[in-house]
Amino acid sequence: MDVLDDLLAGTRARGGVFNLTIMDTPWALEIRDGAHLALATLVRGSAWIVRAGIEPTRMETGDVAIFNGPEPYVVADDVHTQPQLRIHPNGICEPLPGAPVDYSARLGVRTYGGRLDGDAMLVSGTYLLEGDVSRRLLTALPSVLVVPADAVAGHVMSMVLGEIQRDEPGQQSVLDRWLDLALITTLRAWFARPESHAPGWYQAQSDPVVGLALRLLHEDPAYPWSVAELADRTKVSRASLARRFSALVGEAPMAYLTGWRIALAADMLRETTDTVEAIARRVGYANAFALSVAFKRLRGTSPTAHRRTALQSA
Repeated sequence: MDVLDDLLAGTRARGGVFNLTIMDTPWALEIRDGAHLALATLVRGSAWIVRAGIEPTRMETGDVAIFNGPEPYVVADDVHTQPQLRIHPNGICEPLPGAPVDYSARLGVRTYGGRLDGDAMLVSGTYLLEGDVSRRLLTALPSVLVVPADAVAGHVMSMVLGEIQRDEPGQQSVLDRWLDLALITTLRAWFARPESHAPGWYQAQSDPVVGLALRLLHEDPAYPWSVAELADRTKVSRASLARRFSALVGEAPMAYLTGWRIALAADMLRETTDTVEAIARRVGYANAFALSVAFKRLRGTSPTAHRRTALQSA
């Protein structure tokens, strides 16, 4: 298992919300759904993405955009066009003042806008994310990223148009799986681009020594790893491994392992009723006390308090 596999395993669409929006020039769509992660592709037309804190980003037909964080953004034909539609949580579409009268019509299943052959057609899907493993992936992404159509698997994107307008048994599961596949292919294409400034853990996977060390840590985080053990498994000296790992990943091997163990424990505390003692042993700590010490050092709170807060916010 590689690092991206592990992080994506905690980032799965469950009940994702999908919209197909069709509009005529001049057009602008404001998204205020509060989603922490969203993906969109232009089936027809071209657009600008406008979001506070970054320069407007261009998007052409077939390109795929990923939006990181719950802050609102606008997708429009021009950076100065005022929004005519607003997307709220759960995919609710609100026509705004000044919008053409026909924009209040629903054109079909998950489909909004004026007319089916409008100038621009935008498909979007959102993740409802919780958990520390997912957040480790999000911290590696910019607020907005756009991958050109020729860098993304075309068949993955082309299949969604037919699926999003269907209302058949199991359709939500079909769309959720499409969203997962589209996210994986887009992220892989993004991290391969020089301008992505891919995180150290991603770039390090191609290194024969550090890549192997990362895979070992992710395959069995509960194992009593040491730098000496990792060095032995990767066939280099301890000094060489420590130096190489820190240079590529950005932190020492044991610091990386601790962060990963605590992220796994945090999600188990949120998602299961297992005892702190059981979770501690599953992620590589001798007992609940040892996990609590490490957890509080990294998070500033105890595992029990973390679980209580997670339950209260659910």
